[in-house]
Amino acid sequence: MQSPSLWARLGLGRPELRAWATYDWAASAVQTTIMVAVFPIYFVRVAGANLPPSGATQRLATINTLALVIIAILSPILGAVSDYRGIKKRLLAAFMILGAAAVAGMFLIQRGDLDMASILFTVALVGAAGSFVFYEALLPHIAAPDEIDRVSTAGYAMGYLGGGLLLALNLAWIQKPAWFGLPSGPETSESLGTLPVRLAFVSVAVWWVVFSIPLLRRVPEPPPRLQADEHPGKGVFQVAFLRLAATFRELTGYRQAFLMLVAFLIHNDGIQTIIRMATAYGTEIGIGQNALIGAILLVQFVGIPCSFLFGLLAGQIGAKRAIFLGLIAYTAISILGYFMTNATHFYLLAGLVGLVQGGTQALSRSLFASMIPAHKSGEFFGFFSVFEKFAGIFGPLIFAGTIALTGSSRNSFFAIIGFFAVGAAVLAFVDISEGRRAAMEADARAVPLARPPTAS
Repeated sequence: MQSPSLWARLGLGRPELRAWATYDWAASAVQTTIMVAVFPIYFVRVAGANLPPSGATQRLATINTLALVIIAILSPILGAVSDYRGIKKRLLAAFMILGAAAVAGMFLIQRGDLDMASILFTVALVGAAGSFVFYEALLPHIAAPDEIDRVSTAGYAMGYLGGGLLLALNLAWIQKPAWFGLPSGPETSESLGTLPVRLAFVSVAVWWVVFSIPLLRRVPEPPPRLQADEHPGKGVFQVAFLRLAATFRELTGYRQAFLMLVAFLIHNDGIQTIIRMATAYGTEIGIGQNALIGAILLVQFVGIPCSFLFGLLAGQIGAKRAIFLGLIAYTAISILGYFMTNATHFYLLAGLVGLVQGGTQALSRSLFASMIPAHKSGEFFGFFSVFEKFAGIFGPLIFAGTIALTGSSRNSFFAIIGFFAVGAAVLAFVDISEGRRAAMEADARAVPLARPPTAS
């Protein structure tokens, strides 16, 4: 008997699974270079040079919130449209192109261009977050129930690898520009001195577009299905809003999926706050740029094997217990964040984040995907996105509010612990078997549609 291939052992044994996971490789460059490592530092030190560091950090937290509110409003509507029309891949491509254009435009940001930086960063976040609604909605269509945890964690591992490789390359030409024929030295003008960083932004845009191609080519578009009270002649947006209203009512009917959403809303708020604000906070307390970016690289490369291991762990003890372990680790991370004063502390924090970040988030995604009807995955992941984005709102608001009240972000870390504790308490009540049974029954009642409905 032939032994399984390496891809199969990693959970990506079929071409469509590998193509799906490659989008995480593509889009994670936005997460690493733009959201977490390089751009926040550039925003505080260059675009926000006319503000004190805490003022620029506060502005960054505010525009993070704005972008998340925008996509939280759009995602459930577009998710319903994607289900009814069968256009998940087209909408994913549209948001990807929007975000990549904004990231490429960051090349133009110079010293003091705070408004331009804020607008482009907002559009980039909307593009990335919007595309992930449809990316994640494809998961229950391509992965069988017994595959879904491993496929989801493998996607995160691919993201860590792709985002980490590009960030390593970015870091190399930012730190050693002469190696790449870029301007360097004390006589370099300010504009040329920022060229390596601005080229890093362009590289992210190119990377994102190029590595999106496998998903767009190889992952099949799920066919639309009508519900019992629908017919193909209805207008697309009419059906979308009717479906959204029904889905929102049904969330209480899918009680286990709803509880999972609430738990995810709460504990992911803490996770997203750490992801989005760590480098800005490190910059504020005086940790050097090279140490900050190096620590983010550490997260990426520790996260690769640990994401795969979380998938295996879920197979042994269950996804819910594995998530609990991740939340305990995040509590320790938050305590360390409060006491952090130097680069060594930041590296330790980064290593701990790398151990649990990908696995915790991937298993939350796959656990939810296993408890929703596949024929309404766009709608349900639209609401998942709403909860995810609101999960990213309250934490940065706490940072911004704490800075306004105290002039420092340090005390915010104890508030973040509360997100993990309450999220774990809600997760304890989720009955996974009951949730999966309800989803299977709903799919059995759906009616296949021979062709997508027209946009009447």
